[in-house]
Amino acid sequence: MPDFYLQPRDSDGPTFNEPWEAQAFGLVLALYERGLFSWEEWAMALHSAIRAAQESGDLDLGDTYYVHWLEALEALTKEKGLVNVTELTSRKAQWHTAYLHTPHGHPVQLLSGNHDS
Repeated sequence: MPDFYLQPRDSDGPTFNEPWEAQAFGLVLALYERGLFSWEEWAMALHSAIRAAQESGDLDLGDTYYVHWLEALEALTKEKGLVNVTELTSRKAQWHTAYLHTPHGHPVQLLSGNHDS
């Protein structure tokens, strides 16, 4: 696995500020290990996401790295036909709604089986 020099890390390896960052990281590794895309494809998708963010004014302070990681993951899985775009859009809306209705300091969770909110 290549080393992504922009990835937040300490002496033990990658670091994560939130659980979703680690989950997105792990998902990319799992999809790669299944052979669904190459590291070159992943690196290009991540590079494109970071470049687009910088062109849109991202100050590149390191605090948005995993946002770009997630954007690259979404773009690559769409490009490869690995995700149903309608389902992805619906799920993102569900998470957004759950986030808006979660009290500060509590974990954001979707209700099991709830696909309509």
